Amino acid sequence: MANMKAMAVLLMAMWSSFILQTAYGAGECGKTPINTVALSLSPCMGAANNAKATVPPACCTQVKKVLTMPACMCAVFLSPIAKQAGINPAVAISIPKRCKIANRHAGKKCGKYIVP
Repeated sequence: MANMKAMAVLLMAMWSSFILQTAYGAGECGKTPINTVALSLSPCMGAANNAKATVPPACCTQVKKVLTMPACMCAVFLSPIAKQAGINPAVAISIPKRCKIANRHAGKKCGKYIVP
């Protein structure tokens, strides 16, 4: 049930970003709205709330793509949409390590969190 709620929040955010997108500059995720990136990480929902959950391969694939812009990953984990979806940033930030991604920018700060 919680995953359905989180998915609904992410889908609403995605729709809103298409309707309300007025920014023309590049942000943390380049020209891609943070909400769009957050939606692409929807396979990570279970792993973002439970540190003991197995991270699905689809999640790891998306995380590798997003990690090409480390500030983007951080922005997504700390975004209002992630908060609305019930994402736990302290757990979500561990996903790259749990995916065994070598170039995960370990030791970098992401808000009050440190990338493991």
